[in-house]
Amino acid sequence: MKTPTTLLLFGFVLLFSFPWATFAHTHEYFLRCLYNHSPNSIPISKVIYTPANSSYLSVLNFSIRNLRFTSPDTPKPRVIITPLDEPQIKTTIYCAKTHGMEIRTRSGGHDYEGLSYVSKVPFVVLDLINISSIIVDVENRTAWVQGGATIGELYYRIAEKSENLGFPAGICHTVGVGGHFSGGGHGMMLRKYGLAADNIIDARIIDVNGNILDRKSMGEDLFWAIRGGGGASFGVILAWKIHLVPVPSIVTIFTINRNLEQDATNLIHKWQSIAHKFPPELFLRVLISRVNSNQDGEQTIQAAFNSLYLGEIDQLIPLMQESFPELGMTREDCTEMSWIKSILYFDDFPSGSSLDVLLNRTQQSTQYFKAKSDYVKEPIPLFGWKGIWDLFFEEEAELAGMHLYPYGGIMDEISESSIPFPHRVGNFYEIQHEVYWKEKGAEESERHINWIRNLYRYMTPFVSNSPRAAYINFRDLDLGVNPEANIWGPKYFKNNFNRLVYVKAKADPENFFKNEQSIPPFQTWWKKWGGYENMILGTVSGLIIIFASRKLIQGC
Repeated sequence: MKTPTTLLLFGFVLLFSFPWATFAHTHEYFLRCLYNHSPNSIPISKVIYTPANSSYLSVLNFSIRNLRFTSPDTPKPRVIITPLDEPQIKTTIYCAKTHGMEIRTRSGGHDYEGLSYVSKVPFVVLDLINISSIIVDVENRTAWVQGGATIGELYYRIAEKSENLGFPAGICHTVGVGGHFSGGGHGMMLRKYGLAADNIIDARIIDVNGNILDRKSMGEDLFWAIRGGGGASFGVILAWKIHLVPVPSIVTIFTINRNLEQDATNLIHKWQSIAHKFPPELFLRVLISRVNSNQDGEQTIQAAFNSLYLGEIDQLIPLMQESFPELGMTREDCTEMSWIKSILYFDDFPSGSSLDVLLNRTQQSTQYFKAKSDYVKEPIPLFGWKGIWDLFFEEEAELAGMHLYPYGGIMDEISESSIPFPHRVGNFYEIQHEVYWKEKGAEESERHINWIRNLYRYMTPFVSNSPRAAYINFRDLDLGVNPEANIWGPKYFKNNFNRLVYVKAKADPENFFKNEQSIPPFQTWWKKWGGYENMILGTVSGLIIIFASRKLIQGC
C-alpha cells in the first residue's frame, strides 16, 4: 500500500510533467467550445465579454458592490457571460467543465467577499442579469422569480398586482434573489413570516450535468440544501417559486435617534431584553453609528431605533408605551403608509420617490467595506457597551456601524433543521458589524479591516460560542476558507453542516461548483485521513489537471 508521502511525490511528478503553457490558451478553447455547442436560436456572441471587448470592464464593474474588489490587482474573469436563456447557461457549464474553468455565478453582486466575481484560478463569471423574469399569481399567492432578478424588482411586480401581498426578504433593492434566498434572506418582516427561504415552495436549478431540475426531480435533500445552504455550491439557481404573504393596507414606520448624551446606552440595554418578545408584527432594530452631536458638534455615538409595525399608529402607541416607555415614542414620530412605500423608506430613498426606483439595478452608492456577523443569546452588560463605544471613537471607525436585528416571533417556532439556516430558538438578536472607508489602497484597507477584527475579538465573551455563529449572507472569509470547511462550516450552519456535505456529495461529487467557502463533498473523508488531507488533495488536483489538459488539447 502506498503511503501518503508516496502519493504526494507521485502527484508532484504528474503535476510538473504537465505542459503549463497550455493554461494560457484555456479561455480560447473555452470560447471555441461555447461557439461550437450553443443553440442557433440566440447567437451566444451577443452575451460574451472578454478583456478584448471595450465594454468588458463596465459589464464586470456594474454589479460590484464592494470597491475592495475593483483594484487593478484583483483577479478578473477570463470571460463574462450574460446568458439570455437557459440553454446558454447549460452550454457555459458544459464548456467550463470540459476546459477546466471555474464558474462564479452572479445575480446581484452583493457577496460581501466578492466570491461571485473573484477567484484566484482561471474562471468565468456567469452573470444572470438577463435571467430576471417575475410572474406573480395573486389568486394563489405565489410567484416564480428567476435567479437574476433583484429584490426591488420582485417587490415592484408584487405591488403592481396587489397592495395586500408582500414577501419577507431584505430591503436593499439591488440585492439579487439568487444568492439572497439561497443563503436564508431576512428583512423587516423576519419576526412575522421568517426568512425568504422559509417561504420558498419550489425551485428550478441546473446541476453539474446540465440537467434542469425542479423540486420533485431534484429530491427533498437538494431542495432542503439550496434554501439556506448557499445555492452556488450545488448548481445554478434558475428560479424560485415563493409563497407571498399578506400585508395590511397600512403599516407604521418610525425612526427615533438617541445619542450617548440622551441615554442611548441604557436604551440599547433595555431593548436587548424586550425586542425579541414584542408581538411578531413589530420589528424594532437598532442602527449604531458615530455622528456629530447636535449640541456642540463633538463626536458621539448614535442609536437609531428603526421600526416597521404591520398595523396602524393607534395600535402601536399603547404597545410601545407599555413595553418600551423609556424610548419616549410619540404619535409625531410615526408615519403610516403602504407596505411597498415602507420598502422605499428603509432603503433610504427620498420621501415621495416613485416606485419605479425599485427597478433600477444601479447601486445608489458604493464604498470600500468589510463586514462580520454575530448572534447574541443574552443581553450584553453595560460595561460591554462602554468598551464598544471606546472602539467606535477610534479613527478607523468614522464610518463604522453595528446593526442589531431582533429575533423571536415565528423564528422561535421554526426548527433549526427545517432548512440549513440554523439560527432560530434562543437568539435574542443578530449583529451585523461593518466598517466603510473612502480611500483606496492596500494600507487603508488593512487599517480598517484590522479595526473590525479588533471589534470582533472584543465581542467574543458577549456572543454565541461553540460554535461562534455567523450568517452566510454576511460572508466573512476570516472565519476560514477551504479546505478547512470543518472550521467555518459549523459557524454558518451548526449541525446542519454535515447534512449539507452529504447532499453535496450526491449532487456534485467532483466539486465543480466551488469557491473559498463552498460546501465540500468529502468532509468525513478529511477526518478519516487526519493530517494527510492536504497531501492527498494535492495529488488528486494533479490528476484532475492532467485530465483537463487532455480535454484542452482535444478541443471540442
